[in-house]
Amino acid sequence: MLELEYDVTLPAEQQSNSMSDVASDGAAAPSVQAVPTKAADDGYRTVGDFTSATPVMQARQVDVFYGDNHAIQKVSLDIGRNEVIALIGPSGCGKSTFIRCLNRMNDTIESARITGDITLDGENIYARHMDVVMLRARVGMVFQKPNPFPKSVYDNVAYGPRIHGLARDRAELDEIVQTSLERAGLWTEVKDRLEEPGTGLSGGQQQRLCIARTIAVGPDVILMDEPCSALDPIATARIEDLIDELKRNYAIAIVTHSMQQAARVSQRTAYFHLGKLIEVGDTDDIFTNPRHKLTEDYITGRFG
Repeated sequence: MLELEYDVTLPAEQQSNSMSDVASDGAAAPSVQAVPTKAADDGYRTVGDFTSATPVMQARQVDVFYGDNHAIQKVSLDIGRNEVIALIGPSGCGKSTFIRCLNRMNDTIESARITGDITLDGENIYARHMDVVMLRARVGMVFQKPNPFPKSVYDNVAYGPRIHGLARDRAELDEIVQTSLERAGLWTEVKDRLEEPGTGLSGGQQQRLCIARTIAVGPDVILMDEPCSALDPIATARIEDLIDELKRNYAIAIVTHSMQQAARVSQRTAYFHLGKLIEVGDTDDIFTNPRHKLTEDYITGRFG
């Protein structure tokens, strides 16, 4: 079997992890070079069915390198439509690295090198013709810490629709902003504060504002990297309820260190360990009857 190796290298001044920098990247996609390499021996096999009956995104035999560090090893996993998949595992096991591959956030890291195949609705997201700005609109990201733009509540949500030309006039833009805030469960709390700075909201409200900003451009997939790690229990409960509502319209992948949260919000769970996808399956099965010893040890608290 022949793989394509994607060597993603950007100048240092273009590297950034902030959403504001990503949003203002410009339309040009970074240079991606494809070179044939030999397929390496898998070395392990994932336990369980990594496929979905209704996949939106499919990753096959994905490896990620940061310089000489082999961060992800031969990971294959589907992100299914109208479902939540939770990615769990100890710190440093590759969960966040994997989801950053799904909207090419790793392009911002100079030493990152990715091999394998990742598709969105059957289209290779690392193809030369892929517009990365449009990809990130279709595959949105919500980060650990809320990161609203230094703009008003209204302009935070309207930013994406404006740059992508999704509204023909102010009335359409108003409707998108209101609908997005309603879907994020925030409209009633901010409808009289739309011109106030988004940074003036509480932490939980800021995170829901970031979710509203993500869904305003009509994504197919929402990636969430520990979205509740900086929130109190009440704000966390609001976000979890919101995730349950959002799955009716979107495919969602969430990275979490909380096994209780994974059990509450997801339908499928994937367990990562030292860069490998060890086991994947229905959430109830993973937590009540894990098939791999490493999964069982993690879930029962023997390590992690």
